[in-house]
Amino acid sequence: MSGTTTAGTQRSAGAPGHRPGARAVRPAKAVRRAGISGPLRTVRAAPGNRWAVLVVLCVSLLLVALDATILHIAVPAVSEDLRPGAMELLWIVDAYPLVCASLLILFGTLGDRVGRRRVLLLGYGLFGGASALAAFADGPHVLIAARALLGVGGAMIMPATLSILRQVFPDRRERAVAIGIWTAVAAIGAATGPVLGGFLIQHYWWGSVFLINIPLMALILPVGRWLLPESRGSGQGPWDVLGALMAAAGVLGVVLGVKRAGGGEGVADAKTLLPLLVGAALLVLFVRRQRTRAQPLIDVTMFARPAFSTSVGCIVLAMLALVGLELIAVQYLQLVLGLGPLETGLRLLPLTFAAMAAGATGSYTLQRLGPRAMVSCGFALTAAAVLVLTLMGQHDRPALLTAGFVLLGFGLQTTLFGAYESMLSEAPAEHAGGAAAIGETSYQLGAGMGIALLGSVMNAAYAPAVARIPGVSPAQSAGAANSLGEAYTVADRVGGPAGDALRFTARHAFVHGLHVTLFVSAGLLLLGALAALRLPRLMDCGARGAEKECADKEYGGEPLPQVRLPASREHAEHAGSGRAAR
Repeated sequence: MSGTTTAGTQRSAGAPGHRPGARAVRPAKAVRRAGISGPLRTVRAAPGNRWAVLVVLCVSLLLVALDATILHIAVPAVSEDLRPGAMELLWIVDAYPLVCASLLILFGTLGDRVGRRRVLLLGYGLFGGASALAAFADGPHVLIAARALLGVGGAMIMPATLSILRQVFPDRRERAVAIGIWTAVAAIGAATGPVLGGFLIQHYWWGSVFLINIPLMALILPVGRWLLPESRGSGQGPWDVLGALMAAAGVLGVVLGVKRAGGGEGVADAKTLLPLLVGAALLVLFVRRQRTRAQPLIDVTMFARPAFSTSVGCIVLAMLALVGLELIAVQYLQLVLGLGPLETGLRLLPLTFAAMAAGATGSYTLQRLGPRAMVSCGFALTAAAVLVLTLMGQHDRPALLTAGFVLLGFGLQTTLFGAYESMLSEAPAEHAGGAAAIGETSYQLGAGMGIALLGSVMNAAYAPAVARIPGVSPAQSAGAANSLGEAYTVADRVGGPAGDALRFTARHAFVHGLHVTLFVSAGLLLLGALAALRLPRLMDCGARGAEKECADKEYGGEPLPQVRLPASREHAEHAGSGRAAR
């Protein structure tokens, strides 16, 4: 059971008067009764409200996850209406994930200091306002600014949802159920985005993909203000503004460099290499700064714990496989099988339903198997699904694709569930916002690295086959080597037998590249299965530290100061529940 912290994670069996999950006594009253001075920073949700709080947090996450993918299918309509240049169109798509990823640590740690609920509510307001600005944008620069503001709002919402969940569900078994629902909602949002976007574009104008956020935010803002409990960490002293800005700039540089590499630019290119080097240097300086500060933004010593560092690595590997494979699968369904955008989204729904099933059963699986076996088996199952998908060819095989997507969705969601639960349980409660931000940042980095790495493998296997086609000029062959879609465009332009030969060759080369990419992905997933062996063997929900956890729950989630009571009063207190009188 090594490597898993149990503080604040299970019910106390040895505290007679304790009611698990009960709302904390008002801080001032609790302090007076116990004869203790000092602030108490966290207010627990009542037992009946915990699951209502989870609903609010999941709706918040659903909107953020939807916005990460819903615009992709609206890009042609945006291009036709606003006429952006190539660079402007790139920033319309990338402004949201870049800004969101770079600010996760900043707002996650800010929530630990000033209050997670406060940051979350501000994020709601900003997200709703930015959605209105994006929906009615009359030019590409306005839409880019609106997408950047959406990224700021998303960065305020995402880590706050996970850190509040950590506080509202102190019992690890209940928290495992909550995290299962949370991760399933994230998968639903990401997978449903293209389907919902395709429906809205087909029936309305492109701004409708943003407009759907506004009524939901208008509803969730007052509900969240009324229902969500406030919580914060125990850190004292000023917030490290310089450190937060260093982390934001460092993550921005690394993600920007990774995205450029995934877009086809060489790693040695200055526009790719410079952001990567500057970002990595800033992150190294950030870590060194945090080690020397008395009150760091992030407790970097968490990475010295095998369970925490391994969980973060597993999240990166799982997202690397998921996003890269989804991107290639979408191209295969549309360009090889000839399916439309809406039909493509519907073909991916089995992956979403399987992810929902894995999230719903994740708590039971975790308790039965433990983190180590659960994450390892999830990786192994995903690798098996990837190998099944290598049987895809030139013709549609719906049963095979459905079976592969079901295994893929269930395996990846099982992996992400176990990794997130282990990471969050290992992190101290007072650093929940920082830990959540690290998890979400690794999620974003894994997604970007997946596109860059698997896209490069795909291109290396695909491009040489279309380099020399009789009747096709070198310039035309170079254009066809960029992507299968561009190869089709060039083939239509060339026409005749040469065009048909280019189309046929490019199609077969793409399927070959798909198979190579799937084998590489399976190898990475098996590597993840081996790495997960460093996780704890069992889900540690023992009675260790029970008295401390009873106090944490009863008085708001933080340990009570150690004080010496008068002898007569101390005797009376220990004759009761072993805690200060209520």
